Amino acid sequence: MKNRFLVGSAVFASSLALVGCGMLPGADDKVITLWLMKGSVSDAYLERFTKAYEEENPSVRLEVEIQEWTGIGKKVMAALEADDAPDIIEVGNTQVAQYAESDGLRDLTLESVRDLGSEDWLPGLAEPGSINGSQFGIPWYAANRVVIYNKDLFAEAGIDELPKTRAEWLDITAQLDQGSQQGIYLAGQDWYTLSGFIWDEGGELAVESGGEWEGRLDTPEAIRGMKFYKELQALGDGPKDSDEVKPEQEGEFARGDIAQIIDTPNSAVQIEEKNPDLKGKLGFFPVPGKTAGAPGAVFTGGSDLIVPKNSSHRSAAVEVVKALAGEKWQTELAKTMSYVPNKTTLADVIEGQEATAAMAAGAAQGRATPNSPKWANVELDNPIKPYMTAVLQGEDPKTAAEAAVAKITAALR
Repeated sequence: MKNRFLVGSAVFASSLALVGCGMLPGADDKVITLWLMKGSVSDAYLERFTKAYEEENPSVRLEVEIQEWTGIGKKVMAALEADDAPDIIEVGNTQVAQYAESDGLRDLTLESVRDLGSEDWLPGLAEPGSINGSQFGIPWYAANRVVIYNKDLFAEAGIDELPKTRAEWLDITAQLDQGSQQGIYLAGQDWYTLSGFIWDEGGELAVESGGEWEGRLDTPEAIRGMKFYKELQALGDGPKDSDEVKPEQEGEFARGDIAQIIDTPNSAVQIEEKNPDLKGKLGFFPVPGKTAGAPGAVFTGGSDLIVPKNSSHRSAAVEVVKALAGEKWQTELAKTMSYVPNKTTLADVIEGQEATAAMAAGAAQGRATPNSPKWANVELDNPIKPYMTAVLQGEDPKTAAEAAVAKITAALR
């Protein structure tokens, strides 16, 4: 998936090409071209990585080209068919299946399993990169939703312990939903948040059966997830017929009379910019699960790294990927950009960072959208959104789900 979650990041990488930190490559040097996405990492991080890598590998020069998310799908597909493809491409984690279907990606299974400790990768990054048992996308970084809350409103309500279960969350949110104050602002069509509740119940958005994909919103498990969403959404005044960007939920929360929203931690920057009085008054906790044993499931956004088959330097490109995905530069990336590292075993590198730690706890339960190369067709005119609105407005959940399932299935075939 394109990293729509990080639009408010304070640091953006400008368009640049770093070739040996300004040095021209020698005649025998390998020039490894990387396509990275705008806003993914800072210029400073790229400069540090480039300098360190080239010093350790004198015969390699790195050339980084920053790409825009808009229109990137067509650009990557064209590159995979060309003779002069970049050597490494950063892609949204849920885009890997689409690119793998083109048969233009190098199978990185041996490298990923042998050298990168894949057993500890975040599932929301690793699973979308694995197609039919082959690993085409190497997890790079993750970001996911947490609960952002107003500490003052929690304190005024006498709430001094954060919820660990869904039941506790509902009780606390009901206490906070008083008068003109909203317990939570949850838009009616926030289907990423709904997905987590469905997964918690053991349901799925869609599944593959007999080589064909079909929607599954009509199962009892999925309907239970929607039921919980409806209960939570009712404890605030979020619109039933719109998503979290219409109106922008950060702006709504910034008014100061909403106790909670579900969003990525970096949106706190936008909230504080809109209302400086909230600076230092925002807290974070993972979306609660059904039991206290683990946080709830969340949709994991982020990026994987792929290597085109027609790269001129495939082996050298794999070595660069290993460095970017390895412990040293994952730690640096997490500390620099406040991302969740690609492994659960690296969670300790963000200790003391409340927002990122909350995000990392949720990421351990992270999932991604169905791993179909045609899932993008579903999101073009997403039938999950009107399904949610119909249920929130009183339509029978089973009937509404069956209508959505038919559209999802058609889009996946």
